[in-house]
Amino acid sequence: MSSLKEIVNTKQYNLNENSFREYCKSTLDQQGVLVLDNFLNPSAIQQIIQEGEASQHLAYFCQQSHSAYLTPPDDSFPAQHPQNQQVISSKGCITDDQIGQNSPLRCVYDAEDFRQFLCYVLGEESLYEYADPLSSINLHYARANEELGWHFDNSSFAITLLVQKPEGGGAFEYVKDARNSSQGDMNYPLVKSILDAKTQGTTLTMEPGALVLFRGRDSLHRVTPVKGDTTRMLVVLAYNSQPGIALSKFAQETFYGRSAKPAELNH
Repeated sequence: MSSLKEIVNTKQYNLNENSFREYCKSTLDQQGVLVLDNFLNPSAIQQIIQEGEASQHLAYFCQQSHSAYLTPPDDSFPAQHPQNQQVISSKGCITDDQIGQNSPLRCVYDAEDFRQFLCYVLGEESLYEYADPLSSINLHYARANEELGWHFDNSSFAITLLVQKPEGGGAFEYVKDARNSSQGDMNYPLVKSILDAKTQGTTLTMEPGALVLFRGRDSLHRVTPVKGDTTRMLVVLAYNSQPGIALSKFAQETFYGRSAKPAELNH
């Protein structure tokens, strides 16, 4: 599969059509999330699943304890304050350099039509790949009982493709505008209520092949524990609004269990 038309359902989604772009942009601006079901063609989904299953033994699996704000512990707050209250995230991940050169994922990620569509919808002037060889395309695995705990994203947007659903669980839940980071309002009472399961999130319904754009910097979100023997597979397509950006060595080692060699960084 070497062309976008082979991989993406362009009959339903014309990425170059102005009215469609405007619909997507307004939906994301108003709701903080955009779901395009059946974005990938069935044959592309199957190829990605096969690639994912063949590469799963390469994945870095880890379990991490963290706060919803993804910040280090702050001794000026009590342990059970939402600034410090810990949740668990557990998953596996293969990195960009472990994605095949002929993978449909690489074709979609690199396609100029797709990137220009994203720029319009996200309100970005340009989008660039990461300057390290690990971070641009990541395939995430969640096996039985693995999950993502409640958290806010550090980035202003996330772009994902659901590849395979588990038999149960693995649901994406979110609470829109749970804080206002630009104003420094962490909204501790609401976050505490969510962490203590007194306030419920909205469940996002999606099927394999769905493209999801999500603004998670101020919307608290999680993925519930997976149930059953079928692994949840989700692809993260990561871009930057500036060229030459690489994840720090610490971030690479935290997320991927290794870091890129200096000679592998793009300058």
